[in-house]
Amino acid sequence: MEKHVDILIVGAGISGIGIAAHLSKNNPNRQFEIIERRKSYGGTWDFFKYPGIRSDSDMSTFGYNFKPWQKANVLADGASIKGYLGEVVDQYKIKDKIHFEHRVLSANYDSSIKKWVVQIENAEQKAQTWIANFVVGCTGYYNYDQGFQPDFPNQDAFKGQIIHPQFWPENLDYAGKKVVIIGSGATAITLVPALAKSGVGHVTMLQRSPTYIASVPSIDFVYNKTRKFMSEDMAYKFTRARNIGMQRAIFALSKSQPKLVRRLLLKSVEVQLKGKVDMKHFTPSYDPWDQRLCVVPDGDLFKTLRSGQASIETDHIEKFTETGIQLKSGQHLDADIIVSATGLEIQIMGGIKASVDGKPLKTSEHMLYNGVMVSDVPNMAMVIGYVNASWTLKVDVVADYICRLFKYMDKNGFDEVIAPTDHSAILNETVMGEMSSGYIARAADQLPKQGSKAPWMATHNYLTDRKDLKNAKFSDGVLKFSKLEKHAERKPKLVS
Repeated sequence: MEKHVDILIVGAGISGIGIAAHLSKNNPNRQFEIIERRKSYGGTWDFFKYPGIRSDSDMSTFGYNFKPWQKANVLADGASIKGYLGEVVDQYKIKDKIHFEHRVLSANYDSSIKKWVVQIENAEQKAQTWIANFVVGCTGYYNYDQGFQPDFPNQDAFKGQIIHPQFWPENLDYAGKKVVIIGSGATAITLVPALAKSGVGHVTMLQRSPTYIASVPSIDFVYNKTRKFMSEDMAYKFTRARNIGMQRAIFALSKSQPKLVRRLLLKSVEVQLKGKVDMKHFTPSYDPWDQRLCVVPDGDLFKTLRSGQASIETDHIEKFTETGIQLKSGQHLDADIIVSATGLEIQIMGGIKASVDGKPLKTSEHMLYNGVMVSDVPNMAMVIGYVNASWTLKVDVVADYICRLFKYMDKNGFDEVIAPTDHSAILNETVMGEMSSGYIARAADQLPKQGSKAPWMATHNYLTDRKDLKNAKFSDGVLKFSKLEKHAERKPKLVS
């Protein structure tokens, strides 16, 4: 089967749905189709099923700029976010454009026809060839098939269950059982209070090193008040602008005054622990925002630890035993269930084998033009969200830019756009910048490179990106546009 599409969006998660909605609003003359390997839309918010799954960004900025989040809760659970995405899908009639249980195997850009030739496997595992004018990668940046799983010493000796949160078993029975959660990131600090409230015998959070954790109110009382005298849209915009400004200010202060921010964060934790838990478990060795700052609603993690329903240990694993984990300090943690909340395995473009005229594309050898297009790769955009703010903020600015780009190409009759690499601007670090998180360090051979100057520099600054991309000129001397020459129709080249 061969199918011709105009714009092919890969992934129906928060990025793909956002891009589709913006296109529906701003480019009604352009047709798009969405490929989604799963049975439903939502990406992360359909995939993860572990107890307590929630956003770690406030919903005024995690929601789209065109659709107010109309609830007062600051952080939202996975089901609520999936429901919000469903409203967008219905509002913009996107569902009929999504091809569920379709997997992209490979994609080759054929410069002779200025189109992408995409090999797809459908729900019946039958091969299809789709021909697309433009491809937008909206697959997120982690591997859905596997999470990061360290090889723990003597792991096979453990007689209980070992679980990765990415593959949480349905109807897992943990009532009255001892659970050890290995990890200190957003997943671990979400699981601890969620499991403690669900009838486990005891939860222990085991970490190699502490993480900065900030408590945020679960209800935005200011948003609630402004909704009483402002329209819903105005209240949302006001709250969104306030939170964007606060996020940016905290990040900037963390970089300019790390010792001050460190003192403030640690003092806040100390007040909430009330002397019941040793501060060594919450005192990181690095500066704030060298790694992602984690948040908990109403200090639920600290309340759980104070209550004795859960405990925390900072130590290294010597080995697994039949009944739990032996630590290098000599302590033994008894466990019936061990949860390995050890992080994600980064994967760009969902593992698709991409090439240009048959030459394999290795993303780590390229940069991102304006944080949107992969250098030297024609007619392709990619969404990679912020590491220091809500992912959706980047979706909105990228979508606005892409919509303007399509209008420019339509007006001028262009069939192809490419951003040739400025090799003098390539740095060794990735587009994730100076973040030292383990999952980023492990993915250095996959992530696009950071650039030393505009338009190759990933700023991770929403306010800067919003201004720069809104005002960006396409005739900037970097982008190269061309038209398909008039010739007899050629057959696309298939590359496996």
